[in-house]
Amino acid sequence: MNDLKQYLTARRSAIDAALLAALPGPPACPANLADAMRYSIVAGGKRLRPILCLASAEAVGGDSALAMPAACALEFIHTYSLIHDDLPAMDNDTLRRGQPTLHVVAGEGMAILAGDGLLTEAFALMAREPRGDDSSLVARKARVIGIVAAGAGTAGMVGGQAIDLTGGPLDADGLRGMHARKTGALIRASATAGAVMGGGTDGQIEAIDRAASEFGLAFQIIDDVLDVEGASAELGKTAGKDAAAGKSTYPALYGLDISKRMASECLDRAAAALASMNLADSRLLQIGRWIVERSN
Repeated sequence: MNDLKQYLTARRSAIDAALLAALPGPPACPANLADAMRYSIVAGGKRLRPILCLASAEAVGGDSALAMPAACALEFIHTYSLIHDDLPAMDNDTLRRGQPTLHVVAGEGMAILAGDGLLTEAFALMAREPRGDDSSLVARKARVIGIVAAGAGTAGMVGGQAIDLTGGPLDADGLRGMHARKTGALIRASATAGAVMGGGTDGQIEAIDRAASEFGLAFQIIDDVLDVEGASAELGKTAGKDAAAGKSTYPALYGLDISKRMASECLDRAAAALASMNLADSRLLQIGRWIVERSN
């Protein structure tokens, strides 16, 4: 586990530096908009999605440097989604990553624009980097742009948020379907994008996609558990908000003990998927365990 902690720390450090380098600034970007985008990016976070992207590239024997632009783009997209989710018209939250949410600091209009900016800059970054006119690299970049767009769009994250916004109770299938879009789709896209940029075979990419689907479900289950068991100071966001809003969650449907068991079963299925292509010894399964065992 100490080895994993060192790996995560090193990857977060590299990702943070790359994110700062990729953020737009004046004069091309107005200073107030650049400051708003930077505020939410530098607030921290687990960096799960970019880490998965890099780890997947490494798992298939590729160069993680080729996956770094996609990794940064995925964190841009994730951060934009958090900015918009926190708005009064959505979840109306005032705390994110242990700090006041962006609309509290900069106003709703600037928060919307910062989210829009991060989303569009993400695709500009993937189209631009890594540079090179090698036909294989160009094809991989185009494929990744499509994968990320699908994971972030109406069939994925945005669609899941729309389902969540409609309110009302969901049954087990409805809850799983919503979170497969809202949370799982971008996690899947992160891992798959890394495998593509790393030059993985179709079989490797498919196995990583199946494993990442299980990681996404486990992440959401544990998120729901922590919303019940955690404290706001530990989570970096408001605890107990789902229950207060009457939202459907895994603990509400199944109870805490069964929910935790379901998360462990996700990890078992992910391990089987990775083992099918001899990828079980990669960092990916360790990251999956971290997802299940995390406390924030």
